[in-house]
Amino acid sequence: MTLDDALDALEAQADPARAEQMAAYHKAPRRYLGLPNPVVNDLTKAWRQDLSVEDRVALAHALWQTDIFEARLAAAKLLTQARMRPDEAVWDLVCSWVPDFDSWALADHVCSAGGRRLLADRARLDTVETWTRSEHMWTRRAALVITLPWTKQNHPSPDDLAIRERVLGWAAGYVSDPDWFIQKAVAWWLRDLSRHAPDQTRAFLAEHGSGMKAFARKEAERHLSP
Repeated sequence: MTLDDALDALEAQADPARAEQMAAYHKAPRRYLGLPNPVVNDLTKAWRQDLSVEDRVALAHALWQTDIFEARLAAAKLLTQARMRPDEAVWDLVCSWVPDFDSWALADHVCSAGGRRLLADRARLDTVETWTRSEHMWTRRAALVITLPWTKQNHPSPDDLAIRERVLGWAAGYVSDPDWFIQKAVAWWLRDLSRHAPDQTRAFLAEHGSGMKAFARKEAERHLSP
């Protein structure tokens, strides 16, 4: 599977009318082909079956460099898998993309791939922590989105509980950030956590909720009983 093969497969299903709508919706200035996510998912699922991890990394890198929305989406999906060995090059590639984030959709798909690599090696959280101090808003946001797997665990280990507290510390530092996307990310993390650790969520809100934007606090409390 070459870059040209992958682009041909994506462009074969292009929908110009939908592409125009997507460009208006996402607002990031790049080329859009107009493919629904399930189409890209089906293509990349087939590609993954025939490619080694090394080849997937190479193709994902090439796809990302095109700056075509669906190509970048395919790049992220090529690397979204729970078990990958070796995965150091995958993690390095994910990290290299973070400074390019300029909208939520591609950022979230890349973070979905990266979250699996964090679960595979929790020491990588040290790198993610550096993102919280970035001047690039999307990088700061990514620190919360990529750690969402720790909000969903029904039976977290002591190490997982420590990671939850660590990330909540990052979220506390974001409470004073006025950016809508940062506030939304904090709310998203707390909302998902509340399904599995409502008391921990309530404790965070009791301490920091007064500093959150009203819409963010409402979102964070959505699944909490009165």
